[in-house]
Amino acid sequence: MEQYLTDNQWVLWLIIAWTLPWKGIALWKAVSNRHMKWFLVILVLNTMALVEIIYVFYFSKPKKEENK
Repeated sequence: MEQYLTDNQWVLWLIIAWTLPWKGIALWKAVSNRHMKWFLVILVLNTMALVEIIYVFYFSKPKKEENK
């Protein structure tokens, strides 16, 4: 696998181009929603954007506030 990435650096750049925007969006949403645990998980784990996509679409939705 290492030899493949060495010979085909465009694959590595494609992975980086895919991962960075998702990580940025997910980190931004985690901070704005004050989800510190999610922020740390997203920051530390590198899962080729799988955790980031799950967070953005399922867990980052702000809770609806009830009218009092």
